[in-house]
Amino acid sequence: MNRKTLVKNIFQKSSYLCIGLDPELTKLPPHLLKEKDPVFEFNKQIIDATHDVCVAYKPNTAFYECDGISGWQSLESTKAYIPSDLFTIADAKRGDIGNTSKMYAKAFFDTLQFDALTIAPYMGSDSVQPFLSYEDKWAIVLGLTSNEGSSDFQKLSLGGSMLYEEVLLKVSHWGTPDNIMFVVGATQAEDFAHIRTLIPNHFLLVPGIGAQGGDLSAVSKHGLIKDAGLLVNSSRGIIYASKGTDFAKEARKEALKINEVMKLHLDKLDK
Repeated sequence: MNRKTLVKNIFQKSSYLCIGLDPELTKLPPHLLKEKDPVFEFNKQIIDATHDVCVAYKPNTAFYECDGISGWQSLESTKAYIPSDLFTIADAKRGDIGNTSKMYAKAFFDTLQFDALTIAPYMGSDSVQPFLSYEDKWAIVLGLTSNEGSSDFQKLSLGGSMLYEEVLLKVSHWGTPDNIMFVVGATQAEDFAHIRTLIPNHFLLVPGIGAQGGDLSAVSKHGLIKDAGLLVNSSRGIIYASKGTDFAKEARKEALKINEVMKLHLDKLDK
């Protein structure tokens, strides 16, 4: 999916919500466990209930890979079920030497047909470039993440700048704002205004609202640009809104609550 189509979807739906499909068997509603593929059935009902109120889905591959072949089959079924007009992100955090990255790109862009893949840039440009050779596909590169240990390396001083700043600046020149996004965690909301001075035109994928406590309004205030430029992800806060038979209905309610805030901020862009 190209940037123009993604932006169009955002403004048509008044939403820049990305829903993380990160199912754990122990957290699924008990009545689903009798299904042949409980994980896919869970995802299917979440998608049915929310596809019209979000613009993207982001399965984290670890939640599927941990179950071996059956988990991978659940991932394939889930990806195939997502409507084609929604942006799809494989949250796999790949990144390796060039020939290996080519195979990762083939797996997620050719075989599974995801629109985007999260990438760890630590090994440098040749580990990222293979993902940028695909038309209308995106590399979503880790920038400043929301986990507790993110400052261990990402905020190390390099004599006038921090490591994450150098990552943002350098990686932004490997591609364009039409094929590179950056992960910036919502729990780092105080840094968004500064980050926008470094990469004013790139889309940001923002995890960390909801269960992780990120401030959606603060992120939106400092992160939005004229064509939105944000995909804000919520996983647990939406998909585990209920463990009963009403789980999909409750997931939709949580998504709509987020959208109310998003609409307010998008409306401000139009003025």
